[in-house]
Amino acid sequence: MLDIAEELGRWAEEGREFAVATVVAVGGSAPRPPGAALAVDREGTVIGSVSGGCVEGAVYELCAQALQDGESVLERFGYSDDDAFAVGLTCGGVIDILITPVGVDAPDRPVYAAALAAAARGETAALARVTRGPAELCGRALLVRPDGSYEGGLGGAAGLDRTAAAEARALLDAGRTATVEVSEDGAHCPGGVTLLVESSVPPPRMIVFGAVDFAAALVRAGKFLGYHVTLCDARPVFATRNRFPEADEIVVDWPHRYLERTPTDSRTVLCVLTHDAKFDVPVLVAALRMPLAFVGAMGSRRTHEDRNARLRDAGVTDLELSRLHSPIGLDLGARTPEETALSIAAEIIASRRGGTGVPLMGAHTPIHHDAVAA
Repeated sequence: MLDIAEELGRWAEEGREFAVATVVAVGGSAPRPPGAALAVDREGTVIGSVSGGCVEGAVYELCAQALQDGESVLERFGYSDDDAFAVGLTCGGVIDILITPVGVDAPDRPVYAAALAAAARGETAALARVTRGPAELCGRALLVRPDGSYEGGLGGAAGLDRTAAAEARALLDAGRTATVEVSEDGAHCPGGVTLLVESSVPPPRMIVFGAVDFAAALVRAGKFLGYHVTLCDARPVFATRNRFPEADEIVVDWPHRYLERTPTDSRTVLCVLTHDAKFDVPVLVAALRMPLAFVGAMGSRRTHEDRNARLRDAGVTDLELSRLHSPIGLDLGARTPEETALSIAAEIIASRRGGTGVPLMGAHTPIHHDAVAA
């Protein structure tokens, strides 16, 4: 439910009663990942999506029913070959959806409200909920902070909350949403309780080096993809708010000096667009030795070969150099800055999600990849 935290948090603040449907497991070519949510209030207002349209109507009815009887329910949706109009996923996948009513007096409402508020503020937190287990536990929730502290309770054995908090913290550290299996007595081994852990982490960073026209388009693409985008260039005349109004930050500094002092992590994406050796080489030497999600550099084939030679002269190993996406972008035949930004964004997505970049038409690769690049 944290993917609709801003709107759903307002409902909680306003004292509305609502039911929230959350994807807890997927199989095959399912359109939305675990954690995707749809909510319905007493007036019938709907926010969010769990399937991109395939089963929204049926989920809406389940939410309305949950508001009436006050009980959580776990429902599975799949595709029916016998009846093309049956409620199911036309893509052929399977999804399990947990529907949870949240009344004004619901015991877990304060936990949900706190989790939604934290996610809306961009804070790091995880929400653990029971999706399978004893009836009295289903729908119960635990809010877990990065330091391991937690609030709420799952209502089971004394050790269950501690185990759930530990599992949630591990997923939170990785920025992942997933299900975990634990025992009813709180043991970490798989047992009679399934938890959905939704992680809310700040947006990943995209750092664009080089205040060029291609960068302006890439900044917009990065924002569209949900990144916190920083534009960095050593030339103050080019790195201006007027030229890059969509950037979250504009930094005037030498790229390598900025990279050495700014926080990065395994989700951070770096795009070096200056194609000027005095800027590119120092920042790439540092970047290729950092645990970043993606490092790419723009330039012609000749620029690429010259840059690689300079990087090797600077001590970059072949293994480190293999991490460099250069020339950056997929072959889309791009010409304009906007088209080029699209090709770069497409390569970043393919790298993160394990995609091939080949056309889906005529291919035999999965449409939805489970693998996520480190």
